[in-house]
Amino acid sequence: MLQPLIIPGGILLLVAAFLLQSGFITFSPAAFDFYYYAVFVSGSLLAWRFHSNRILSILVTLLLAHRALEFFSAGHAVSGPGRVAFEAIAFLLPLNFLLISYTRERGLTLPALAPRIAVLFFQSVFVAVLCRPDQTAGPSLLHPEFVSPFHWTTIPQLAVITFALSFAALFVRFLFNHKPLESGLLWALAATFLGMQAQGTGKIGSAYFATAGLLMIASIIENSYVLAYHDELTGLPSRRAFNDALLRLQSPYAIAVVDIDHFKSVNDTYGHDTGDQVLRLVAGRLSQVGSGGQAYRVGGEEFTILFPGKSAKDVLDPLEALRITIEASAFRLRSGEERRRNEPRRSDRRVTPRKGSSARKAQSKTVDGNLYVTVSLGVAQSGSATQDVARVIQQADKALYRAKQSGRNRIETASRSRSRAS
Repeated sequence: MLQPLIIPGGILLLVAAFLLQSGFITFSPAAFDFYYYAVFVSGSLLAWRFHSNRILSILVTLLLAHRALEFFSAGHAVSGPGRVAFEAIAFLLPLNFLLISYTRERGLTLPALAPRIAVLFFQSVFVAVLCRPDQTAGPSLLHPEFVSPFHWTTIPQLAVITFALSFAALFVRFLFNHKPLESGLLWALAATFLGMQAQGTGKIGSAYFATAGLLMIASIIENSYVLAYHDELTGLPSRRAFNDALLRLQSPYAIAVVDIDHFKSVNDTYGHDTGDQVLRLVAGRLSQVGSGGQAYRVGGEEFTILFPGKSAKDVLDPLEALRITIEASAFRLRSGEERRRNEPRRSDRRVTPRKGSSARKAQSKTVDGNLYVTVSLGVAQSGSATQDVARVIQQADKALYRAKQSGRNRIETASRSRSRAS
C-alpha cells in the first residue's frame, strides 16, 4: 500500500526539497525559468494527449495561482495587495485540489471543461476584487487567529487548517482508491504548501509550484504504467506483466493455471455485469494466495499464479485453501444488482465429485439468492534450470484440462492427480 503512495511522488518531492533548501547545488535564474515553463507546457500537452480534464485543471489552477501571486505582490508579498492575494490564494488552493479530486474524469470536452472554467473565473474575479490597489489588508475572514500566532509559518491559520484538512481527505481517498492520480494530488498539494511557505514568489516559490506540476506529470506516467501492466477490471497484473515476470523467473518454480468453472453459463444466465463481479471476487481471492504466489489475469476467466522458488508439493496446500475459499464465497443478487458477499456455504451445498465417481459435475449455482462459483486448477513445476517455461505452462494447462474432465472444482498436478472435495 505504501509503495504506490511514496513512489514516485514522495521521492520526487523529497529530492526537489533537498535541492532547493540545502543549497547543495546552485541554479541560475534561467534554469529556474526553463524548469518552470517546461513543466507547465509539457504537462498541459500530456494532459491533452491523454484527455485528462483533472490533470489539466490542476495545472491551470497552479499556473493561475502563481501568476496572480507574482502580479499582485510585485516583489512585496508581505504587505498591500500582495499580502491580500497571498491570503486569498492560500485559502482557495487546497479547496481546488479537493474539488478536483472528487470530480469524475470526463475528458477534454466543452461540457466537461465549462464548470471548471466557471469556477476558475469566479475565483479570479474574487481575488482581483480583494486586491484593489488601495487595499492594504484583506477581510478578517481570511486571517482569523484561532490559537496563538504561528511563528513557523506566514500562512494564515485558516489556510493552514484548510491545507491540513484537504491533505487528510486526499490521503483517505488514496487509501480507498490506490490510484496514481490521487497520490499525485496528495504530493502536489504538499509541494504547493511548501511553495506558499516560501511566499509563493521568487525562485524557491516558483520552483515548488513547478514541482507540484511535475508531480502531476509523474501521475500521468504512473497511471499509464498501471493501465499497461494491470488489468483494469480485476486490478491484478495483466498478461504483459506476466510475460515480463516469466523473463525473470528462475528454477525452481511452480506455476498454477486457474479457470472459473462454467463461467460462460454465468454470463449467459445472470448477465455480464454479474460475470464481471465474479471475476473481481475470484481475483480478490487469488491475490491473497500464500507461499509467495503472484496471481495474473491472462485472459477471460483464466488466471495464472507464479510461485518462485517453490515446488508443486509446496503450493498444493495454499492452493487447496484458495479453492475452498472461492467455493465458500457468494454473491447476493438483488433486483438486477449484484453485490459480493463472503458467506460460508449452508448445509445444502453440493458435493464435488471425485475422479471416477458417478456424481454430477460441479457448476455454478444459486442458493437462497446467493450465487456460488468454483475454480479448477492445474499445477506444474520446473524440472531443471534449462527447462523452457513455456513447457511448464503447457504441463499446467494439461493438468487443468484433466481437472475439468474429472469433475471440476479440484486440483490436478502435472505429475499426479490431486482431488479434494468440498
